[in-house]
Amino acid sequence: MNKIQIATTNAPAAIGPYSQAIKCGNMLFISGQIPVNPADGTIPEGIKAQTAQSITNIKAILKEAGLTIDNVIKTTVFLADMSLFGDMNEVYGQEFTSPFPARSAVAVRELPKQVLVEIETIATID
Repeated sequence: MNKIQIATTNAPAAIGPYSQAIKCGNMLFISGQIPVNPADGTIPEGIKAQTAQSITNIKAILKEAGLTIDNVIKTTVFLADMSLFGDMNEVYGQEFTSPFPARSAVAVRELPKQVLVEIETIATID
């Protein structure tokens, strides 16, 4: 198995013993991205802004790997509360294009830094 670590300063640094992303074969596995602005560490207010920041972080990691959001084939969205789903989905639908990635969305008890959303991503490398 040939694992290659992908890292960029344009997305938040890992805050534990994990990688921002791992390339293995023709797949890229991106760790869950929370809505932290990597430039200053701030977290935007509200689910729409937090969803947009999480996706911005994903795009930065994809770019570091030479990919775009169109390479994404699967996402898992973790929400602080399912009542946030509609607003998250609105922003998500503006960022991804058809055919949309497969997706799971679940509510969890708590997310790091008390954010409202975290998005985990799998992409394929053409």
